[in-house]
Amino acid sequence: MSETADPRYRDLDLWDDRSALAALWEGQLAAVAAVGPALPAIAGAVGAIAARLASGGRLAYAGAGTSIRIAVQDGTELGPTFDWPEARTLYLIAGGEGALREAVEGAEDDAGAAEAQVSAAGIGAADVVIGIAASGRTPFTIAALRAARAAGALTIGIAGTPEAPLLQAAEHAICLPTGPEVIAGSTRMKAGTAQKVALNLISTQVMVRMGRVHAGQMVDMRPANAKLRTRARGMVMQLAGTDSDRADAALAAAGGRIKPAVLIARGLSAEAAMRALADCDDNLRRALEQL
Repeated sequence: MSETADPRYRDLDLWDDRSALAALWEGQLAAVAAVGPALPAIAGAVGAIAARLASGGRLAYAGAGTSIRIAVQDGTELGPTFDWPEARTLYLIAGGEGALREAVEGAEDDAGAAEAQVSAAGIGAADVVIGIAASGRTPFTIAALRAARAAGALTIGIAGTPEAPLLQAAEHAICLPTGPEVIAGSTRMKAGTAQKVALNLISTQVMVRMGRVHAGQMVDMRPANAKLRTRARGMVMQLAGTDSDRADAALAAAGGRIKPAVLIARGLSAEAAMRALADCDDNLRRALEQL
């Protein structure tokens, strides 16, 4: 439990900076290691999530405090990185959006608010809800998962203890037992790091499963600035086996989208490239195999 005080750190405030930092660093290493045993559970969740989202569902994150702030970071990065539609990403936040910046007293205990947010969002059978809580006892997050599951949504629970009510409420339970924090109860440390790692793994592999990564590259990336446009050109050059001028022309014809640009650079018209991707469920590897 993250709230348990570890006697090893009772005099932490008396330690020199280097020793204290070493202890904090070791805690971060332990947090990453705690994710390893959960990989089978994470893999099971990834398969279920990808299948649900492939049918047009939405991805929702539910939580309070540090946990939901980490989740919002994960979700907001899916758009620019994988062109995941922002309209298909939801956040069920204890205390509302203002709680992302300032703590809202008692918000994590408001189960009724969680149920209301699930209802207002129209969560249903096509959707996925990931609930995150270090203790696994946060009433808001538990209520959100229970309400979402009752509505038919796929539910994933991420918590730090195997007996956590949150894990019992979820269809897919992911336990990250990081144990006591160096500073008791400071879940922004080990517990938060483990949550971030797990969410990184889940969302990234879901996007891989959905064809938004090809040859280890972010082929659905949005080239929204000069650096990313240069990266997009390099991807097209490499994947299509062409030069920079042809890659630039293909990207222009494709409206900046990398996948169709690769097919255009390989000889297809813009219209034919879009049709080829549509016929292959937007999977570039399959479209290339059909050329």
